Amino acid sequence: MTAVKAPRNGAGEQELFRGLVECSQDAILTKTLDGRITFWNAAAQRLYGYRAEETVGRHIGLLVPPDLKDEEAGLLERIGRGERIEHYETRRVASDGRVLDVDVSLWPVRSRRGVVHAACSLTRDITDRKKAEAQIDELAVVVESAQDAILIKRLDGRITFWNAAAQRMYGYLAGEMVGQHIGLLIPPDLKDEEAGLLERIGRGERIEHYETRRATSDGRVLDVDVTLWPIRDRSGVITGACSTMRNITDRKKAERELAELYAQQRHIALALRLMGASEQIPGARAATRYLPSTQGQGVGGDWLDLIDLGAGRVGVIIGDVMGRGLDAAVVMGQLRSAARALALAGTPPCELIQTLDTFTRGLPEQFVTCTYLEADPALGEVTACSAGHLPVWLVAPDATVGALPVPTGIPLGVGGVPHQEVRLPLRAGTTLALYTDGLVETPHSDIGTQLDLLTATLSEVFTTTTDLEEAADRVLHTLLPNTATYADDVTLLLVGFPAAPLDTVAVDLPGTPSSVPEGRRFLLRTLRAWGLTALADTALLLSSELLTNAVCHARGPLTLRVWYSARELGVEVVDGSTPRPRARLADTAEENGRGLMLVEALADAWGTRPGAAGKTVWFTLLRAPAPAAGHRQCDTAADPRGGEEAVAVAEPVS
Repeated sequence: MTAVKAPRNGAGEQELFRGLVECSQDAILTKTLDGRITFWNAAAQRLYGYRAEETVGRHIGLLVPPDLKDEEAGLLERIGRGERIEHYETRRVASDGRVLDVDVSLWPVRSRRGVVHAACSLTRDITDRKKAEAQIDELAVVVESAQDAILIKRLDGRITFWNAAAQRMYGYLAGEMVGQHIGLLIPPDLKDEEAGLLERIGRGERIEHYETRRATSDGRVLDVDVTLWPIRDRSGVITGACSTMRNITDRKKAERELAELYAQQRHIALALRLMGASEQIPGARAATRYLPSTQGQGVGGDWLDLIDLGAGRVGVIIGDVMGRGLDAAVVMGQLRSAARALALAGTPPCELIQTLDTFTRGLPEQFVTCTYLEADPALGEVTACSAGHLPVWLVAPDATVGALPVPTGIPLGVGGVPHQEVRLPLRAGTTLALYTDGLVETPHSDIGTQLDLLTATLSEVFTTTTDLEEAADRVLHTLLPNTATYADDVTLLLVGFPAAPLDTVAVDLPGTPSSVPEGRRFLLRTLRAWGLTALADTALLLSSELLTNAVCHARGPLTLRVWYSARELGVEVVDGSTPRPRARLADTAEENGRGLMLVEALADAWGTRPGAAGKTVWFTLLRAPAPAAGHRQCDTAADPRGGEEAVAVAEPVS
């Protein structure tokens, strides 16, 4: 814009000039060199809030903030010298007291003789622009001081911005990277990755916490967490991407080391046989499922065990050590070993639980739930004791389901309250379902609801199948549907007792020497009736030893109990004394003391167990094929009264 001269052609030109000025969107005013306002357009009224009649004739200082009072004199002095001042940014005050950021351009007004006698001022409100610039400056400081690397790139991958943190992370200066392709940072095996990311950005996607690898200036490869989002122009068109990157190399290294540690701990637990299925044993079918927790170390305190107690009896134990990690697994291993040893020693369930309770008080994890059962299919009964564990479900042959009525008791390690033992009937074809809390305690369900669901599922499953493996899978699928993660270990044990022994007989005998031959005759008749004469030689010899021991060293009356299954023959002698016999090496001069060594040598299994008012001593013999036709077996055994008793085992074939 050039200096304004006085109109030369009269009123018409003046009106045209005034119309143009009044239509301007910028505030226009004129003022004398002493600062008196002589003209004030409509835009000036809109900007400052003063009408023309309020300002014309008044000093321009009306609009100047107090801290800039000296500024105006300097500007007018420069105008008086004929200077032109363009886009001078300053502040002015509106009628309501608001302070505005303004862009002012001033130029001199000359008379026809060329003398400067006034100034014309064009003022534009730049308050919003200055605020935006201030925000941009603040953001620039934030970006430059950010701990995360921040860069901007075009959709073709060329870098347009590179902050200080990016320089620290990658080792490249901003001057080295701006204009370069982002591929400079990408390892060779990931070259195709960037094109896919930029394509997604071009579609308007936001990509958050994408973990990948990037290369530094010195050749190191970093694990990084990248977040990218699209940058749009004013028309909404995507022109590039902003990327923030965080170095997670140390975190990934720690995760790998932690995973290795967890794997080592799990390997230790598995090596100690603290997890997974227990061995299958005669007299019971079993299906086990163990799902380790997917949180933390994946090593927990669940355990289960099936124990062959001999004489057709089965021990079943399940427990859960509260807590997680290797400590819980080690405690669980100690308890599992102790429980197995106690069970094999013939310890009754209640005594076993009480012993474990005392044992637990000295361990680091002192809160343990546990249930132990002894099943005796020959007698058709189960003896059970619980230490705060979840109820055991009994599935009858007709698929009806009910809780085994065992008093819950208090967990191991608490002490002070005795546990209770119960003896309950056990029908042939019954299945027991034992489990830990991981199966029925879920974040989104009530435990009572889950127990009801377990009951219904067991009934439904066993209505359609007797296969325990299939049943276990269906139970897990129903109670934990579509679940790949487990907050706690999940353990399930299904134990089936398909049939009782084929037959069981017993006879009561007095505690006198005559009971030995009488017992032998009873056993022989029984073996003949069952077609098991092939076992008679050994069975009669060993039963004589057990009966003789009972007569000589225990109190009567005695009971001789004989049973057989498809697998074995069992013989048991019950007496009224609690001390248990044990095999020993007799001195060469002794006439007695070798009976149990004989039992040890000839029986397939033997043992003792305490009873309510005495004990039981038993042995088992695996069944052998029937003898060939025409073969005759005889047995001669010592009679405790003296002499010998000849026993015909098989009659000759005529």
